[in-house]
Amino acid sequence: QVQLVESGGGLVQTGGSLRLSCTASRNIFDAMGWYRQAPGKERELVAVRRTSGGTPIYAESVKGRFTISGDRRLNTVHLQMNTLEPEETAVYYCYGRHRSGAELWGQGTMVTVSS
Repeated sequence: QVQLVESGGGLVQTGGSLRLSCTASRNIFDAMGWYRQAPGKERELVAVRRTSGGTPIYAESVKGRFTISGDRRLNTVHLQMNTLEPEETAVYYCYGRHRSGAELWGQGTMVTVSS
């Protein structure tokens, strides 16, 4: 069974930075990325990239502050988050999409931005 395991969440002050990492147990995804879900809100896309490379897709609200990267050989995807804001407090989920369209989610990692 394929799993996505996240790490790197935590507590940070407004304006601070965090780096999230995710490792897939198998190399089966053609795209990997990150979503987040704040309390009382729907899950939303943060950033996603093709594992083969190319231009990532970012949510408008994070452009210029967040950077997604990854290594296909290591089955990893990372999210560098800078200048974090309190409204970005959420559970961040690693995401993987197989070429068939099947999707997989990690268990989530909590990011708390204090004001």
